[in-house]
Amino acid sequence: MEKNRFQLPERINLAIIGAGPHGLTLVTHLLQKRGKMRGRFLVFDPSGRWMSRWEEQFARLKIPHLRSPAVHHPDPNRFGLRKFAEFRGGELFPPYDLPGTKLFQDFCADIISRWDVEKEVIPVAVTRIEPVGNDLRLWLANGQKIIARRVILATGSANLQIPDWVQKIQSSYPEDKLCHSHDVDLRRLQLGGEQILIIGGGLTSGHLALGAVSQGAKVHLLVRRKLQEKLFDAEPGWLGPKYLQNFFATGDYHQRWNQIQQARNGGSVTPAMGMELRRQVRAGNLQLHENCQVVEARWVDNKWQVVCSDGSILEFDRIWLSTGTKFDVTQEPLLTDILAAYPIPIINGLPVLDPSLGWHGCELYMMGGLAALQIGPTARNLSGALMACEKIIPAIIKARVPAATK
Repeated sequence: MEKNRFQLPERINLAIIGAGPHGLTLVTHLLQKRGKMRGRFLVFDPSGRWMSRWEEQFARLKIPHLRSPAVHHPDPNRFGLRKFAEFRGGELFPPYDLPGTKLFQDFCADIISRWDVEKEVIPVAVTRIEPVGNDLRLWLANGQKIIARRVILATGSANLQIPDWVQKIQSSYPEDKLCHSHDVDLRRLQLGGEQILIIGGGLTSGHLALGAVSQGAKVHLLVRRKLQEKLFDAEPGWLGPKYLQNFFATGDYHQRWNQIQQARNGGSVTPAMGMELRRQVRAGNLQLHENCQVVEARWVDNKWQVVCSDGSILEFDRIWLSTGTKFDVTQEPLLTDILAAYPIPIINGLPVLDPSLGWHGCELYMMGGLAALQIGPTARNLSGALMACEKIIPAIIKARVPAATK
């Protein structure tokens, strides 16, 4: 079957890859700062619409509200969401007006309409970014190509973290009986009477546990340390000078990487989620295994036999890995040509970008987790999207001085 082809210009001033929260934040703030950029950029996302993957992830896990407060969103007006929710106060959750999922989706739809950017998203994936002189050529999944003067990567792409013991499983098993949380869709499962093992101590594992229990499953939650409770991924001090001043003063990027790891400190659940999980423990629907890891898993007679580090051997119908993701620029297929043409320092997978989040030597900019060494531990979050805009937009609305040749 012939792939869809689109009427695209040969060249475009700016190409944005990814139509999620970061991409939408960038576009609204760019148009606010420089209205004449309208018509001079295109957004590429295989879904063809804004916020598609974000909405799908929330729907799959039946997440009732965001973890971040109502001031964090893609609109340039910081108080826009609160005003939008003026007559929907019941959809702002304590303790810091956390927006309900439906409220946030409706607000983003309002943003897209007000800024008139519905038609800016081209429904095709970018498969390759190729340096061509001072420009960048984007190769598209349908075979088309387009030249862009500047490119912003805002996909939020990261690699799934799979525990080592998974690779050591010798027997074959149905793929739906062991999968990463990214592949779990609670809307399409019938779990009544099942025994489910969920591995991981982050908020996603909590949503999975409560979702499975609500369908009549018995859940075991296995955490490699004590279950951590925090309101946010990282302390609010990382949104301003309290912690960032010292972070930016550190010229050693290995130290910055260590600070990021310490600030996020692995997965955590909110206090409200922790309270609900304990309630399910008391009700007999959930067992919490702390300071415990899987040593070995075997698929025998349509069941998982799991050997744990505490010596116990447990049996389950399915296993879900809520073991998070890792950002690694060297594993991003889009950037193969960029890495070859413009090698830059990389610290444990994170690129050392210039102060404008640009890739040294070319007009490629990064948003999301891959920009963490220049943004801090909240780079992947909604707050990080705004911080990235504050660095990128001043650079792309004025001509950059060409990099000196060596």
